[in-house]
Amino acid sequence: MRPMAFMPPDLANLPSLLRQRGLTVGTPLTVLEETTSTNDEAKRAAKNGATHGATWMSERQTAGRGRQGRQWVSPPGENILLSMLARVACPPRRLPLLSLVVGLAARDAVARSAPQADVRVKWPNDVVIDGRKVCGILVEAQFAASQVEALILGVGMNVHTRAFPDEIRELATSVALHAPEPPSRATLVVDLFEALERDLPLVAARGLAPVHARLEAVDALRGKRVRSDQDVAGIAEGIDDEGRLMVRRDDGVLERFVAGEVHLLR
Repeated sequence: MRPMAFMPPDLANLPSLLRQRGLTVGTPLTVLEETTSTNDEAKRAAKNGATHGATWMSERQTAGRGRQGRQWVSPPGENILLSMLARVACPPRRLPLLSLVVGLAARDAVARSAPQADVRVKWPNDVVIDGRKVCGILVEAQFAASQVEALILGVGMNVHTRAFPDEIRELATSVALHAPEPPSRATLVVDLFEALERDLPLVAARGLAPVHARLEAVDALRGKRVRSDQDVAGIAEGIDDEGRLMVRRDDGVLERFVAGEVHLLR
């Protein structure tokens, strides 16, 4: 049985906010009470011809996931779980860049709601406040004849959660814990979509250059000592124009990482 659409009271004004800002992304908008994952919804719809900007949100996911198959768990009604379908002309080599663009858009949305917080993008696809994760990004692609036919932009953002399980208490945070007043999920979503509508086509067409300076200014790893999941340690020297993380190893060699996990060393 297919999930049934509904509209939580605090998201009821989201369609009107999208219209007020003249945005094309975010419509049509489907809000579900429960689904396996919003990325699953978007991928099915993409195969059936859904248009650019179509978006799925859910209050609860039974099989939500992050990068590398990790489970994403969120209490119903507290946070933002959404996936947007993007149909942009994009060579496959630029896919890692688009994950960074989504992260930058989410970072900017969080920063508008929590203007005093130190909100940064952590390569390759997280948004952090004071080093703690507030938002995760999962970008998946569908291909046709070796070309990108559709992108699924998945965003999971902690908005209202104030208490986290013991195992992630020191690793996670939420917008509410840093905002001067209770954050609005609808405002966060429309701020996210406004940034995506501006930046996504630019980077898909031209590469990272149009947003590189902004990304560099909010890079969570730059200048920090890090270790990769390939056991390479050194000082992060930023993100290059190809979206690769640059790490200066202890022996002076500059490594460039295309993907993977990188952890801060204390």
